Amino acid sequence: MNVANNWSDYEILDMANGEKLERWNNIVLVRPDPQIIWKEKSHPEMWKDVDAKYSRSNTGGGEWDYKNKLPKAWQVKYKNLTFNIKPMGFKHTGLFPEQAVNWDWMINKIKESKREIKVLNLFAYTGGATVACLSAGASVCHVDSSKGMTEWAKENVVSSGLKDRPVRFLIDDVVKFVNREIRRENKYDAIIMDPPSYGRGANGEVWKFEDNISELITLCSKVLSDDPLFFLINSYTTGISSVVLENMLRINLPKGIKGKFSNGEVGLPMKDSNLILPCGIYGRWEK
Repeated sequence: MNVANNWSDYEILDMANGEKLERWNNIVLVRPDPQIIWKEKSHPEMWKDVDAKYSRSNTGGGEWDYKNKLPKAWQVKYKNLTFNIKPMGFKHTGLFPEQAVNWDWMINKIKESKREIKVLNLFAYTGGATVACLSAGASVCHVDSSKGMTEWAKENVVSSGLKDRPVRFLIDDVVKFVNREIRRENKYDAIIMDPPSYGRGANGEVWKFEDNISELITLCSKVLSDDPLFFLINSYTTGISSVVLENMLRINLPKGIKGKFSNGEVGLPMKDSNLILPCGIYGRWEK
């Protein structure tokens, strides 16, 4: 388990009964998490003073219950990166703090390469990986089908002081975009993807992880440069093992590619505890 334990502006204060008690800078939220199946609270008193709680509905979806008036957005810092946080539908805040594990890894790979690195970030969401790679000195092509998420990513780039770094923002269906890049013969030294379990593209294109991930990796292999640095797949798809992600890379990347394949889980620690919350999986190839 790779644990994101270098945060100062984020921490899990307690976990129990399918919920996590979190501090995002100076704001405390309660959000559901299916991995938390134990009942006992370690710090019952902490749950009495929260700013907002997201509760799921029995009929699907859910809503926020605001105990205190919150700003529409506020910021958290991770090292030299700054992210804008906003409570949104389906419990999300616009940031997955466990991904700091991958940000650190990408930053180190880019800096150690000592050359100009072109990064393709697919299903790029609010740009956590985009900000990380820009901060390390890379140029980034950021692709997501949601206009709102892309605008949010632009805000994060500006907040992190990286607005003058080379970044392209594309609101597009990922598969169609990569096919166009193949025709244009554009190449990238590093590829990141965080595909959803299920989703729709900008024009209603249907994405299903199990059906489409193999084709996408194969397509992306065609836009890898002659001297690639890394290929990273993140996933939160229920029931998929991290070993499957590594297998997919081994099968679909160019035959004979030299480097290291690996896989694993990412997680978040609970404050003053030995408990770790498992949050997602990854598969990697690196030079």
